[in-house]
Amino acid sequence: MAMMGTTRGGGDNSSGRRVLVLGLCLLLLGVAQAQAQAVEFELVPDAGSIDPMMLPTMDGEPPRECATPVSVEEACRGASETHAGVDYDHCMASLGADPRSKEAGNKNMHGLAMLATKMAIDHAASTESKIDDLAELDAEAELPQARRARFNHCLEQYGGAADLLRDALDNLKAKIYGKAMEQLTAAMGASESCEDAWKGEEEQHRVPVAAHDREYGRMAHIAFGFTHATAA
Repeated sequence: MAMMGTTRGGGDNSSGRRVLVLGLCLLLLGVAQAQAQAVEFELVPDAGSIDPMMLPTMDGEPPRECATPVSVEEACRGASETHAGVDYDHCMASLGADPRSKEAGNKNMHGLAMLATKMAIDHAASTESKIDDLAELDAEAELPQARRARFNHCLEQYGGAADLLRDALDNLKAKIYGKAMEQLTAAMGASESCEDAWKGEEEQHRVPVAAHDREYGRMAHIAFGFTHATAA
């Protein structure tokens, strides 16, 4: 009887140890799972903790934090030193007067190149409109056909230039800088071609849109200078 009692007591002790070991294993497993979840939370940050400055912009530009900030003054100085067609004072006056130059997306060379191209497009369109108005006045006054032919030549030049500039802007957005520079270079010829068409006219009748014409040419050079700096 004593032996049987001893055996039963040993069995109870063995079962107790197994229960204790099983309990410890379950406890350790729970701790391990909790640690794994904590690591997962660290690897996948909460959306609210992501800095929006590190995200790409809606128009496909690089994250603003990664783009090197450039002031209008720095951009104009660099372009004037590397491109003879860019005048520093004129560049500063033109870009500085445009409120778009102060927008966040235009505070780097890529943004400023796009802005200068947009400004050149605006000048091409306004010059084309001015030429068209003058041509209509000439037609009403029944002035010589030669003048009408000159106006038509300038209209074709500026219409083509505006199309080239819009294509250049598309390539700038896509960061195809080489093609954009080719198109900007081709668009520069409009002002010179228009002026050449009026050679031989009496001084007072030459290029009646000279002021518009000259301003367009300057803006086209600035756009090219900025695009070249962006591509470098």
